[in-house]
Amino acid sequence: MELIKRNIHMDRLRAEAVTQFTLEDDVNIPENKPDVNALNLEKAELIIDEIKPGTDSVTVRGRMAYVVLYHTVEEGSSLVVLEGKLSFDEKINLRGAMPTDSVTVEGEVEDLTISMINSRKLNVQSLVTLSAQVEEIYDEEAPVAVHGDEKTEYRKMPLELAQIAISKNDIFRLKEEITLPSNYPNIFQILWDNVSLGDVEFKVMEEKLTISGDVHLFVLYEGEGEDHPVRSFETTIPFSGILECHGCREGMLPDIRYRLGQKEISIRPDFDGEERCVGLEMVLDIVIRIYEEEKLEIISDIYGVSNEVKTVTHKASLRRLLSRVTGKTKVTDHVHVTGGSVLQLLHSEGCVSLEQQEVVENGILLQGSLQVKVMYISGEDDAPYGCTQAQIPYHYTLEIPEIAPEDMGKVHAEVEQLQVTMLDGEEMDVKAVLCFSTVVFKSVPVELISQVTVSELDSGKMSSLPGMVVYVVKDGDNLWNIGKKYYVPVDSLREMNSLDSDELKAGQKLLIVKGS
Repeated sequence: MELIKRNIHMDRLRAEAVTQFTLEDDVNIPENKPDVNALNLEKAELIIDEIKPGTDSVTVRGRMAYVVLYHTVEEGSSLVVLEGKLSFDEKINLRGAMPTDSVTVEGEVEDLTISMINSRKLNVQSLVTLSAQVEEIYDEEAPVAVHGDEKTEYRKMPLELAQIAISKNDIFRLKEEITLPSNYPNIFQILWDNVSLGDVEFKVMEEKLTISGDVHLFVLYEGEGEDHPVRSFETTIPFSGILECHGCREGMLPDIRYRLGQKEISIRPDFDGEERCVGLEMVLDIVIRIYEEEKLEIISDIYGVSNEVKTVTHKASLRRLLSRVTGKTKVTDHVHVTGGSVLQLLHSEGCVSLEQQEVVENGILLQGSLQVKVMYISGEDDAPYGCTQAQIPYHYTLEIPEIAPEDMGKVHAEVEQLQVTMLDGEEMDVKAVLCFSTVVFKSVPVELISQVTVSELDSGKMSSLPGMVVYVVKDGDNLWNIGKKYYVPVDSLREMNSLDSDELKAGQKLLIVKGS
């Protein structure tokens, strides 16, 4: 007898770990830069240069690249850009990791603080969070048929499964050139920039994925001229494109994540040779997971009628799609500006921090904060530009009926809308819509038959069974278990007792004839 098996492709998170550490250093102002009179703006991003897996650990090397915009009273430009980096070499304990693994590491800069020690020295410090994961693809072999001449009985169990069909990483390159409106001065130098994404959507097509969304671009620049006028420019650029994806087709279930990778902003001449164009080149790092839903019948049990059949089983955890859900919530708050007054708002940006997620009844409880950064023109001559930051807490339940703790999916959070308005010179009103999405799979624990052995019937055991018996049904009995106990086919039991259905009641009498 041979079991015919079917491979079921699955993916799982085999290992994960999160670590936090502090980066701090005193930084000297380079000799070619003027003295610092006041700090205006600062930002930083984490760049990971090397990921080296080990046994139960992973070593991550990289740097935090920071940018500072400061005001000087020396002759020339009043605003100066200073760039620098702080390197790190961090070992993360990652139990279950092996040197041959492909480890994914994501990093985030938190609580960036840059302060003046004196006019020639700054203190830079921040909290860095690194998240490491090992994901793997594996196969479960499920029996779907039996091949052989032996007279056996087997029963099948229907399953709804979600298999991993495509698992890969890809990139999407975007190039844009934006010309300033005619009433804006030519660009002398860009002082500050910010690029973010919005309304990004992926669709599964035949052998490809389509991508669409918006790029939000903000630049603060010095214009040409004796007084180098400072101007800000902000625009939204729609984009779309196609990613080749062999093997995908309409109807499959996508779970696709993205993040903004490398970007470069440059000044370019227009058709008249004037510096009026902003060139934007950027890369989206995309993690593609596409699943295929399928209905499958597997053999859950076998017994022999004219021989002894023994099975070897193992526990497995399959899964089916429980829910693909998106939810939104509103947050509002008033932000107070300290250390100066606000004359005009320039730019606002926000990101969602997901600090805790917990499965509750019929949903996932999400808690965290919206981190808002607002740039503005101040009333201070020595610090004409300022930035204020605020953290607005949120508490939201993403509704998912029938979810259990083992069914947890990875929640993606983003800011869908952000609106900041001035109430007076020291207070702003912040309103935002936060969007959360996830794909949740239901765990399906099963016993899979991995091996079958056939042997001759035990003559002593068979002789102990009566040739004919009237069996009284007990609670929990079914035709399968009764047939298996007496080595009688289920169809024979059904026919011999003129049963219209397989439903049995306690106390019901069944006639059983051996060898029937």
